[in-house]
Amino acid sequence: MRSRFRSLRTQFVFPTLRKALAEATRTRTDFRITQFSVQGDHLHLLVEAGSKQALSRGMQGLAIRIARRVNRLVSRTGKLWADRFFSRALSTPRAVRNALAYVLNNFRKHRASEAARIDPYSSAPYFDGFHELQGKAPWAISRSRHLPLTPHGVPPPVTDDEIPLLAARTWLARSGWRKAGLVVLRERPVVI
Repeated sequence: MRSRFRSLRTQFVFPTLRKALAEATRTRTDFRITQFSVQGDHLHLLVEAGSKQALSRGMQGLAIRIARRVNRLVSRTGKLWADRFFSRALSTPRAVRNALAYVLNNFRKHRASEAARIDPYSSAPYFDGFHELQGKAPWAISRSRHLPLTPHGVPPPVTDDEIPLLAARTWLARSGWRKAGLVVLRERPVVI
């Protein structure tokens, strides 16, 4: 989703976006955001949806929710999104694994100087599929100067029934993608 507003990737705007993403997942049973990455002027999302209609309505509701909140936060009016979202169905473990690497490491395309970090403006701190971390989510690992992680010790937000908001429900998104290999921290995203 491409925005007309810059920059979405600030400590001022990001908490508002993160809350809107969490609420979009919490309020619908047929639409779930499993991974996300916020860049300066766009968002990347991995979403599970029960149908094409559920995806369309979920994304429409998310776009409206984010636009209202960001516009209110920065005292702006008018259209926030430059265009409609682009979607692609993923049907193989390799496709999901490549999409995970693309979304979680997308900041490397835009900020080469941050090559050794995990992106704090994404769901990467809660992702347990990084090769170097051997199946542990970064938030659960103590900080080191080699792997400065944020946030540390703060578990992922949960829904009302104590299920992590980012927990995928489908086999492919939950564990099937691992058949294609874990994501490498320094992996450069390729176009999917």
